[in-house]
Amino acid sequence: MIKAVIFDLDGTLLDRDQSVRVFINQQYERLMPHLSHILKENFVQRFIELDDHGYVWKDKVYQQLIEEFSIELSPEALLEDYLQQFKHHCVPFENLHSMLHNLKKQGLKLGMITNGYGQFQLDNIRALGIEDDFDVILISEWEGIKKPNAEIFHRALSKLEVSANESMYIGDHPFNDVEAAKKVGMVAIWKRNDGWQSVEADYIMENLIEIQDILVVLQKTRHDD
Repeated sequence: MIKAVIFDLDGTLLDRDQSVRVFINQQYERLMPHLSHILKENFVQRFIELDDHGYVWKDKVYQQLIEEFSIELSPEALLEDYLQQFKHHCVPFENLHSMLHNLKKQGLKLGMITNGYGQFQLDNIRALGIEDDFDVILISEWEGIKKPNAEIFHRALSKLEVSANESMYIGDHPFNDVEAAKKVGMVAIWKRNDGWQSVEADYIMENLIEIQDILVVLQKTRHDD
């Protein structure tokens, strides 16, 4: 019997790639006096390449941009703009709110485990309007531990008061999310993205609304067993 559903944030609930694209376009417009010597599409595309789906922190991204494009701003100034403004450009994946509402209506406990900086990630969660939907939210900086370490998964399960085999985990990263959750003993669902072609997960989904169908199959299978 599944009692809890735990999610990753970036690339799972938050459409991070789209959010980054919206943000960096707006950053260029905001800082136009300092960036007008650069073609907008070049600045946007290079940021996206250097960002590497969020796996390179922005101080390094901006330092590289400054060197490549001879930008007369400090990395600290660009990073501060990112920290203050990104939350205003958060794009949810389709069906996010209806999916969470349906899960809550069924009495399921909801958790979130996300790697990243505490206040920055919490600001993005709040920007999506989903903080109150979750019973537990663990952010790696504040926990002092990050995925794929099993301890952060065990910590979430403990706070939700459920066992691993009563829980399912949904994430977009094959190692930090899917493989790590499977090792803990949770049902692991991969939210497909363009970064990887083949991921060994218990289930694979394209759209958040599919979680409902997976739950039905899972509950039936376990009931039959």
